[in-house]
Amino acid sequence: MLLSQNFINQVRIPENNDWVIFILLGCILLYVFMMNVIERDANLKDFLLQKYFDASNNLPSWIITSCVTVLTLSVLISQYIPIVPEYIAGLQVLGFQLNKFGYTLIAVIFFYLIKSTLGFLFYQSIGDGKKWTVFYFTATKFYFILSFLLIILCVAHYYFPVDRNKMFLYYLFFFSFVFIFKVFFYLFHKNNILPEKWYYKFLYICTLQITPLLLLWKLLFF
Repeated sequence: MLLSQNFINQVRIPENNDWVIFILLGCILLYVFMMNVIERDANLKDFLLQKYFDASNNLPSWIITSCVTVLTLSVLISQYIPIVPEYIAGLQVLGFQLNKFGYTLIAVIFFYLIKSTLGFLFYQSIGDGKKWTVFYFTATKFYFILSFLLIILCVAHYYFPVDRNKMFLYYLFFFSFVFIFKVFFYLFHKNNILPEKWYYKFLYICTLQITPLLLLWKLLFF
C-alpha cells in the first residue's frame, strides 16, 4: 500500500502547452507582417531608431505591438491567477467558459483600452492633442522591446524546468523595474512626449500609469 501511494505521488501528468507555442508563433507572425508590410521592409535598427517625422503607419504598428504585448503578458501571468471569479466562470458562450488565460486576457485588454482611452482624453483636455500621436509612436518602441522580453520569459516559463513559485517573485521585481524605467523613459525621452507643465506630468503618472495598474492587480489577484 505504501509503495502504491509513493508511486502515485511520483506520477506527474505532463502539461500540454501547445497553446503557448501557437500564441507565440502568432505574435511573431504579426511582427513579421508589421516589419515587412506596414513598416515597408524596415530592419530592427531602423525601426527602433526612426524619427517621428520620418515614420509612417504609426497607428497600425502601435496596435499590433499592443496586441502582442497583451497576448504575451497574459500568457505569462495567467497561471498565477488564484481563481476565475464565479460571476465570470458562470458565463458560457456556446457551452464554453473562460479559463484562467481567457480571464487574464480580457482583464489585460480592458486595462490597455481604459489606459489608452483615458490617455487620449487627457491630452485632448489639456489642449495638447497633437502630442498624443508622438506619444504612442514613442511608446510603440518601448513596448516592442518589452514584448520580445515577454516572449523569452514565456518560453522559459513553460518549456524549461523552473520553479514557478520562486519565479513569481522575480517577475514582480522585473515588472517593477520595467514600470520605473518606463516612467523615466517617458519623462526624459528626447521626443518630449509628456506635457510641459510639471503638474500635468504628475497627474498623468498618478492617474494613467499607477491607478490602472492597481486596478489590473485587483482584477487578477483579489
